[in-house]
Amino acid sequence: MERDENGLIADNSCPNPPFTDGDPGSVSSSNFFLDHVGEVVLTHNSDGLSWKLVDSLHTEEDKFSCLRFKFVSQSESEVKFADVYAVNFIGWGLVHESSLGSAERSVSVHSLEMYRFTVHVVHNSKTQTSLWIPSVYTFGHKNLEICKTWVNQINASLLMEAKRPKNLLVFVHPKSGKGHGCRIWEAVAPLFSQAKVKTKVIVTERAGHARDILVSITNKDLNLYDGVVAVGGDGFFNEILNSLLLLRHKAPYPPAPGNFMHPVESEWNISVQNVERTVFEPCKHNEDESPLLTGSEDVGPQSQICEQDPEFLFPNEKFRFGIIPAGSTDAIVICTTGARDPVTSALHIILGKRVHLDIAQVVRWKETHASNEEPCVRYAASFAGYGFYGDVITESEKYRWMGPKRYDYAGTKVFLQHRSYEAEVNYLEIEPENSTSGSETDPRVSDSILWCLPRKPGRASCRANCAVCNMKSNEAMVGSPSLARDLQGLRWSKSKGRFLSVGAAIISCRNEKAPDGLVADAHLSDGYLHLILIKECPHPCYLWHLIHLARKGWDPLDFNFVEHHKTPAFTFTSFGKEGVWNVDGELFRAHQLSAQVFRGLVSLFATGPEA
Repeated sequence: MERDENGLIADNSCPNPPFTDGDPGSVSSSNFFLDHVGEVVLTHNSDGLSWKLVDSLHTEEDKFSCLRFKFVSQSESEVKFADVYAVNFIGWGLVHESSLGSAERSVSVHSLEMYRFTVHVVHNSKTQTSLWIPSVYTFGHKNLEICKTWVNQINASLLMEAKRPKNLLVFVHPKSGKGHGCRIWEAVAPLFSQAKVKTKVIVTERAGHARDILVSITNKDLNLYDGVVAVGGDGFFNEILNSLLLLRHKAPYPPAPGNFMHPVESEWNISVQNVERTVFEPCKHNEDESPLLTGSEDVGPQSQICEQDPEFLFPNEKFRFGIIPAGSTDAIVICTTGARDPVTSALHIILGKRVHLDIAQVVRWKETHASNEEPCVRYAASFAGYGFYGDVITESEKYRWMGPKRYDYAGTKVFLQHRSYEAEVNYLEIEPENSTSGSETDPRVSDSILWCLPRKPGRASCRANCAVCNMKSNEAMVGSPSLARDLQGLRWSKSKGRFLSVGAAIISCRNEKAPDGLVADAHLSDGYLHLILIKECPHPCYLWHLIHLARKGWDPLDFNFVEHHKTPAFTFTSFGKEGVWNVDGELFRAHQLSAQVFRGLVSLFATGPEA
């Protein structure tokens, strides 16, 4: 083998560009210098790149330094195109060669000048598999033509990776969480630039700014984007989700039992909701989570938009939602990526990952006992809760000056008050054998429950490539109401009494304070709500339930005063004058409401947690 004046093996076997047949899937090889490694044979094949050191003089013993650092990656490595998010030609410059001396057991570095290109790759963290880490490989070559040809061919292979976004609409909420929205976007924006993903970035300047833009944008303009990204918290994502679905999702209202007093055409209420007649209420918001337009006025052009360009409807296979976490809780991001990390979320978006997400439709029929208004529709992606959850969101409004800490203070204050509310909940019974019977459960609980050991059941949590979420059949079509299943044999069940809280979890709602979430085995896209009813019980019992919720591996639902029902739909009626709900972190007043879940209605740039 001949070497040139710089010590690089002359690439005489391939004096011309390495790809002669124009097929990016063909196998080709060339010699390159890999920065901080040395001279390698770089191979391009159908699914990725691999390289191996040319002068592999090390024995297995030589692969360790005197400090026992292993240099396996120096001798041979590979990356898949599915994990490559960018390749860029960076021109003439220095490439550093690291040589491991077998006798001295030391590393020496030599620098060479040549043409270079970088390959940007995603790796899983060794300590936390759901955390994605970007890394860069720099390859150098004396021949400019060969260098550029490799860049073009690798880019051609990346173009064959289906469903990667090319154009995104990005909303940045500067006041989310602790006010770091802009800083977080500035940290991840270079990743999008490297991957050549175009982004139209809008930093919200006032309450309702994102909502106003999304309700006024034409479907023709919206079709120019592959998705919309929210840089903020769960509440900000909820604003964007509702702004799009309220105008572009045609769906039946939730079903209800015969004695539920809202106007329906039949017991199952299969008619499509009237967009012009339904009230789209922009409820009050939490400043650090979501800027929703205050007030109750309707947006004028919403019906005109749907009529003007009716083909942009949900479910929509092309259009996806993305979240880059910058909020106070970020439960949706944790449940869909497994990590509360902006870089990980950005890489999910750039690589075009997809996971379907169930969405709940919540319809208020009465705001107070005496009111008589048009139905008000809201959509939720994670949770809707009444009682304790509604009281916390209401109480926290008094302490806005505290920032995110106000939720902890408000939660403690509401817990000490220990209020319960009389209500009636009806739900479609799907798995009665796994649920406690609401009609037979005694709300009076023995103090001995305090001393029971926490149960650690083998519950199957939702993970990446989840078999439950990926299961499709004629009975459970993606994007359809769960009621598209055969309803024969399903019946309405009722739970009536005094409740500390009523909650409907769409996903597990994992977060840093509840590591397993409200329901550890809830799935992202199985078409079910998890209805959690906390009956009136002694104060210490409720505390023990909350302690279980905060500890990983414990089961907060394994109590006599807790009812857990897996259901596609439910109704709620308060026996008080009014009711306050917490819908994805936003206050929603409802004396009477109904809800149903739509299986996999929207797609997120995510994979599901890997661990």
